[in-house]
Amino acid sequence: MSRWLIALAMAALLPATSVRAQTATPEQVLALPAELRARVHDEVLSERSGSQRRLEKLVAFMFSDEGLAISYRESATNTVAETYETRTANCLSFTMLFLALAREAQLEAFPQEIEQTLSWRRDDNTLYLSNHVNAGVRIGGRVFIVDVAGDNVIARDPPEQITQRRLIAHYYNNLAVASLERADYVAALALIDRSLELDSSYASHWSNAGVLHMRNGEPREAERAYRRALSLDPRNASALFNLSSFAQRTGDRVRELELRKRLADVQRNDPFHHFLLATNYERAGDYPRAIRAYRRAIQLHPDEHRFYSALANVYVKSGDLRRAVRALTRAQALSDGDVRAAYRIQLDRLKATR
Repeated sequence: MSRWLIALAMAALLPATSVRAQTATPEQVLALPAELRARVHDEVLSERSGSQRRLEKLVAFMFSDEGLAISYRESATNTVAETYETRTANCLSFTMLFLALAREAQLEAFPQEIEQTLSWRRDDNTLYLSNHVNAGVRIGGRVFIVDVAGDNVIARDPPEQITQRRLIAHYYNNLAVASLERADYVAALALIDRSLELDSSYASHWSNAGVLHMRNGEPREAERAYRRALSLDPRNASALFNLSSFAQRTGDRVRELELRKRLADVQRNDPFHHFLLATNYERAGDYPRAIRAYRRAIQLHPDEHRFYSALANVYVKSGDLRRAVRALTRAQALSDGDVRAAYRIQLDRLKATR
């Protein structure tokens, strides 16, 4: 998971150092511990089998109690060795571990990225948005996806293959964000520099670099980083917001309005933007606005069952049980498995109260 930053305010300069930033090289990030390599050969590859069977055994090895029993934790941006040691991983760490093991299994595996996902949180004066990574495995003309957190991600588009350099660049970016959270700006800047050295073509990492420079009291360097981000992706929402905020701070009203107009154009057709607006309206008790925003999100991304479920919830809060049933019925129709069964139970309860 690669996190993107939207800076809402500047913080005071607080120099610090990070041992981790000084020691982890790209080679060390992906290095497979000898003990783990031996386990894979003994427990997964001891018998000759076809590619699909090897993939099935490898996935079972990573998740089962008899194997690695890897569990998901959003903050666990680890090297392959650290993931093996702690048995915890976010989507980035899990993908790196799987790719290292897939190479041992002689599988044609590669990293993939979903650029736009609905996953965010707010801490103090910074918004954190995330993309998502997973692994693809090509077998006989088909691509299988291996993902530690796919059920928790709302995505607009299918994943696209990326380079290993981009994957490791995301690793250093995530560590930079973690350093920012500790107000360790010197380490954060060193880490984002590593990220950009590996892949200088990723706009959101340049936007993050701008945030870090702002936090470190370097506004001109921040402006240059924001502009570089927009030169790579003129519709990058984080960079548009950050540079418009910079223009506001420096009193460039014309530039600010132009950037905010561009940002509004991007957000107008972004279902995730409208979904987040809806959740804010709902928390504030403004149910009519929440309903309108949820419906706009659905109009832009009509096949997401969680959008309909959220709309049903706000209809219940506003006392419109008929529309709540209709929205929840649609959520059920778009889902499957345990989720669909859970919606069925909610529907039965809702209909009983009408």
